[in-house]
Amino acid sequence: MQRNRKKRKKKEENIYEERVVDIARVTKVVKGGRRFRFSALVVVGDQKGQVGFGTGKAQEVPDAIKKAIEEAKKNFVKIPMYGKTIPHEITGRHDGGRVYLKPAAEGSGVIAGGPIRAVVEAAGVADILSKSLGSDSPINIIRATFNAIENLRSAEQVARTRGKTAKEILS
Repeated sequence: MQRNRKKRKKKEENIYEERVVDIARVTKVVKGGRRFRFSALVVVGDQKGQVGFGTGKAQEVPDAIKKAIEEAKKNFVKIPMYGKTIPHEITGRHDGGRVYLKPAAEGSGVIAGGPIRAVVEAAGVADILSKSLGSDSPINIIRATFNAIENLRSAEQVARTRGKTAKEILS
């Protein structure tokens, strides 16, 4: 009985795509010298429009990655999709990082750099154009990307606010 439960749990874990974006060695200076640890930044997505990110810190890299994955699974955000792309252009900001996201024509692919690419591919967005502006710190870029994603609005949401139908908004 126990074996079956473990197998099921393993299958459930594999439904998410996990991407390690950044691993950094961080140092804490104490009286006796330096203490080294590792910090991991991970993006987790289900390829169906949901994505989350997390950070973890530990004395060993695998432990830091595990902690980051657990945190990422708790922070999922739903991306409104229009076909295989996003519904409209948007700029996300966090600290010194700015990220510009733009819908792309079908077949364009993911035109994005490092951290942005990890986020949109884990979410399942197939066609998108992006530009990272300002800070090149991976955590700032990812937080700016999530700021943009959280502010995306679908045609149905815009129609509700304006008191129209989604068809009127799209045409």
